[in-house]
Amino acid sequence: MTNTWQVISNMKPFIGKAWEKAQFSNPTPIQEKAIPSILEGTDVIAESPTGSGKTLAYLLPILDKIDTEKKDVQAVVLASSHELVMQIFQEFQKWSEGSDIYGASFIGGANVKRQLEKLKNRPQIIFGTPGRVLELIKQKKIKMHEVKTVVLDEGDQLLVPEHINTMKDIIKSTLRDRQILLFSATVTKEAEAILNNIVTEDALIIRVERAEISAGVEVEHIYFVSEPREKIELIAKLSRLKGIRGLVFVRDIGNLHVLAEKLKFKGVDLSMLHSDANKMDRQAALTDFRSGKTSLLLATDVAARGLDIQGITHVIHYDLAKDLTEYTHRSGRTGRLGSTSMGTVVSIVNDRELRILKQYARELNVTVQEKDFYRGELIDKKKFVKKPEVAARKRPTGASKSPVNAKKKKTASHKKTRG
Repeated sequence: MTNTWQVISNMKPFIGKAWEKAQFSNPTPIQEKAIPSILEGTDVIAESPTGSGKTLAYLLPILDKIDTEKKDVQAVVLASSHELVMQIFQEFQKWSEGSDIYGASFIGGANVKRQLEKLKNRPQIIFGTPGRVLELIKQKKIKMHEVKTVVLDEGDQLLVPEHINTMKDIIKSTLRDRQILLFSATVTKEAEAILNNIVTEDALIIRVERAEISAGVEVEHIYFVSEPREKIELIAKLSRLKGIRGLVFVRDIGNLHVLAEKLKFKGVDLSMLHSDANKMDRQAALTDFRSGKTSLLLATDVAARGLDIQGITHVIHYDLAKDLTEYTHRSGRTGRLGSTSMGTVVSIVNDRELRILKQYARELNVTVQEKDFYRGELIDKKKFVKKPEVAARKRPTGASKSPVNAKKKKTASHKKTRG
């Protein structure tokens, strides 16, 4: 098989065909490092930047290892948001074409009866949010006795206090010699500590640096210093930049709605994505934004994890990220692998937040530059610095302060004499 990575060539034929159809030749660093070990059955903890090809790094070896003769669940892929689950499922559908592998998705908020219908087809791979998957396990609708692989996509988000017990219950329901795969753009120390009690001692830890994948992918980091009341006008101005497709992060759902109403009043076309919205509204928001019907997508951090929306030109931190991990995940939505144009990360900050932003920049080894608007275009702030005014020339002692006034006084004196 020409122009195809040797490891892919040795996989099942339908995978090789999909690889060639996608016009891939070489794997990304995370794929090259992870796929062989996953095929061997090793537990893997992988940290790799957003947009670096993590989904295929675990999906392709799982597809290769599925026994199509068995009509039992053999692999479970878990993610924290509805959108990420459906995105991964769509990748599965694309890469499993031509095989006899059946998969199904199960997310919270969706109609349970309809989801149960999917189980009648006896899926070999399940994609889901942890709460819904565990619910179906407890109801004995999903049987885990044949599950050999569990994937935690954006895993550090799943190994947080509110999810950890659910995750442990799901993992305990699988085979004792199961394989655990965790992939994320950031693997926190807390998540790693929890994983040490779950994975085997010989688990492979992979870390891919941004520099390893950044060839041809450029991202600039800029900021505006602004008072809270000025933020909305800044967003409105950004929305008018030519060709913008901006993802705006707002921390609080209430503030997100307020911002949306005020921007709509200013004529800005936008969509909203947050956890309180129902499944249909969330899908509609993503569809409108992906199609270009709206130029801005206002979102809480539900959109920061794993979502691959092609063509995002600007990531805008309306509210500054609470920590470096959040900043990294949010900012990774632009300038992704395969992008043909530069991505821009915009932070709108006050003086105190500016110090935090500069700390993030130092830790990420990036440069942040202050910007402003001039005639609807972004320019460097320093171009707005006014030249110091030229000091007035010293006048001789006793000289009149104003020649015009002196002239008026002289004319008035003449009038008085003549009268």
